[in-house]
Amino acid sequence: MINTIKPGQLYKLTQYEKLGGEIGVRTLVKHFYEAMHNTPEVKIIRDMHAPNLDEAEDKLYLFLSGWLGGPSLYIEKYGHPRLRARHLPFSIGTKERDQWLHCMDIALNKMTVEKPMHDELMQAFFNTADFMRNQTK
Repeated sequence: MINTIKPGQLYKLTQYEKLGGEIGVRTLVKHFYEAMHNTPEVKIIRDMHAPNLDEAEDKLYLFLSGWLGGPSLYIEKYGHPRLRARHLPFSIGTKERDQWLHCMDIALNKMTVEKPMHDELMQAFFNTADFMRNQTK
């Protein structure tokens, strides 16, 4: 069954759509990993990743696609994300969380996302990144 919008009905765009769909999310992820690779003050989280970031970039794109309201590509390919479980092998405290968020902030700023959306996304990213913490410091 295809859902159609009736005359006078409001349709709220998803964050995925607001970012520009596939191209927008891929661009965000590209900027994110460029920031991680090129920002010396995020060395801790950069060192948690493989030298080649292609696989990480692909997985983050697949995950964010569904997380932002687009197609559930990560789930289709890998199953449930189990984010916390997948991050348990890494020591993640407030420093690592904040470095990850710094990279995402840089990426969103390169996208010239409007401030309300930027703030909304950063709060959602904070909530998720903070949930990944497995260290008290």
